[in-house]
Amino acid sequence: MNLQVHPTPDDATEAAADLLAGWLIAPDTRTLMVAAGNTPLDLYSRLEARRLSLVHLSVFALDEYVGVPLTEPRNCANLLRRTVGNAWGIPPDQFHVVSSERESALESVREHERQIEEAGGLDVLILGLGQNGHLGFNEPGSAFDCPGRLLELEPISVEANRKWFNGEHAPAYGVTVGMKTVLAARRILLLAFGPHKATAVSAMTSGPVTPLCPASSLRTHSDVTVFLDSAAAAGATGA
Repeated sequence: MNLQVHPTPDDATEAAADLLAGWLIAPDTRTLMVAAGNTPLDLYSRLEARRLSLVHLSVFALDEYVGVPLTEPRNCANLLRRTVGNAWGIPPDQFHVVSSERESALESVREHERQIEEAGGLDVLILGLGQNGHLGFNEPGSAFDCPGRLLELEPISVEANRKWFNGEHAPAYGVTVGMKTVLAARRILLLAFGPHKATAVSAMTSGPVTPLCPASSLRTHSDVTVFLDSAAAAGATGA
């Protein structure tokens, strides 16, 4: 795990954009998975500003809130469609999302992972870090070989969801690609900023490698680059 610590989120995001741009224009990069949420939005904006030709990419969403209307602009599908798919000029038929409707979410993520496998796996994966160490909606206790699934979220994740939707929704369920798909990605870039992420960063970098902290599994991967600001990096091993 390559840890890069920068004074501010702005500095860290600019460094991450430099690395990611190189990865995405490389001839051997064909598939990309992107996370939603606040943390990576500036990264996506900086990639848009560079006006790279990325029409060769097939882009997959990492996860989705369950029980949120398909038309909700802040759900993962619509957010990522605006900030990545449309912003980067990805052809619509190469942009893949997961359903937020309870009755179709599970089958949707299963088909999502089937498409990823058919495409040859993920070349690049962009992740955020949950305060409880989750990756996507793979909550603590998620086996490192688990498939995509629908699952109940921990209270800390539900509260984060409530804040994200400004109290209009507080989804208690999520649908996510599994840890098996996450760990099979060829290259992984993770962003974590702010003092509220310091405990999770510490567990990820220096705690036991255990499903109780899904992010700790990244220490078993051969090509992970983590971008931290100084607040999130407090106490991180190797930072």
